[in-house]
This record gives sequence, C-alpha cells and structure tokens, in this order.
Amino acid sequence: MEKAVIIDKLIEEQGLSRRAFAEKIGLPATTLQSMLSRGVGKASIDNVIKVCKGLGITTDQLEMMSQYGTTDISEIEKKDKSNKLSEEQILTLAAHQIGHDGPLSNQELEQIKLAMKIALSKNK
Repeated sequence: MEKAVIIDKLIEEQGLSRRAFAEKIGLPATTLQSMLSRGVGKASIDNVIKVCKGLGITTDQLEMMSQYGTTDISEIEKKDKSNKLSEEQILTLAAHQIGHDGPLSNQELEQIKLAMKIALSKNK
C-alpha cells in the first residue's frame, strides 16, 4: 500500500480533513497536499516526521504499514514477530550450515552462540 494512501486513511480515521490535519501539525496545507499527490518519498524528511508525529506513529511504523498493506499496528506487530526466528531455530540453522547432523552438545551450542555474538558485534 502506498504511504500517501496510508497517511490519508489515518488522517480520515482522526476525523479530520487534510487541511485541518495540516493546521493541527503546523504544516501548510499545500505542503501536505503536495506530499500526498507527488509521493511521500519526494517529501522532506522533516515534513514526513512531522506528519507521522501528528498521526501518532513513527516513520518505521509507516514503512511497515506500507510493507504489510495495513494500518493496524497490532496486526503488523503479530506479522513482524512471526517473521523472527527463535534462538533455537537460529542455532539449528547454524548447525546445519556447518554440516552438523544430530543434536548439538552444550559445548557446541555455546561455541555457536559465541560466534554469533562476535559476528553481530562486528556489524555494529
């Protein structure tokens, strides 16, 4: 779903017109209109943040709404959680990646956890 459509829907859910919403957040109505007609991606980040704050969402939530095609935050959180792997799943995948068959010993699990921590710390 396009971000402009999401913003329009959220403004409507607040019971406001575009003009009233723009006034509420201190943005010229023409700027909001331009953002929604030309595309949110072409707007300044400051204006996108201002609109998101006025809607009570973050820019990350707007992105996720666009990705999942819904404005229901609870539905997005459920989908987002279901896409994350558990520690056990990650360790199993790591074991398969190194060609290990069968259950892992505690020592092997600790070695994989340590390797993952090292790899993750290098990405920061």
